[in-house]
Amino acid sequence: MANVKLIFQEKATEKQLQCYANDFNEIYIEILDNDFDVNYNIQSISLDRNTAIRLVRELKKQIGYLESEVTNG
Repeated sequence: MANVKLIFQEKATEKQLQCYANDFNEIYIEILDNDFDVNYNIQSISLDRNTAIRLVRELKKQIGYLESEVTNG
């Protein structure tokens, strides 16, 4: 298993989405909100392989619905 953690940072805030494989052979996704100093600023979910694949397929489908941000000109 690779020792990699991806962190996606929202612009101009302290919100992060972290994603990595955990020791239980699952994909671990965590959303961290450091904008507030409280004990409940982390939400997380662990997905088995099949569920993670299904999530990826759904994300690709939803991304296809988004308008392109690239403009010619």
